[in-house]
Amino acid sequence: MRTIIKTVSFFLVILTIASCSTEAEPIHYGNDQCNFCKMNVVDKAHSAQYVTKKGKQFKYDAIECMVNEINKLGNEKDLAVLLIADYGNPGTMVDAQKATYLISKGIKSPMGAFLSGFSDKSKAEENKSKFGGQLFDWNSLVELFKNQ
Repeated sequence: MRTIIKTVSFFLVILTIASCSTEAEPIHYGNDQCNFCKMNVVDKAHSAQYVTKKGKQFKYDAIECMVNEINKLGNEKDLAVLLIADYGNPGTMVDAQKATYLISKGIKSPMGAFLSGFSDKSKAEENKSKFGGQLFDWNSLVELFKNQ
């Protein structure tokens, strides 16, 4: 009986630890729904996601949806992971707070903000030269969307 209790307790501890993981789960394009606008997430070049410190996953069809949601929350203190799709490498998620952002009418995004994110600042600058627009870091992007 003691062995059974120890075994069950062990599995409960493992299950509890696993359920609070702050690692991002992959986005299932075409199946996952945007937490902000409720559209299906299909665009691998503009998607985004965050994970709370408690391990809750939130996925977005566009970076602007995630930024708007974060602004609605009022701060980022309860967020463990913030990721955005790297426009230059669709399907690859990168740290949102380290990325460089381009708002350019030459690059459409799912929700019409013309917002794309880049892991490499030189790639963002290259796209700005090609398509025009304005570059932002994470903090200035969040501020811009607060004022819209």
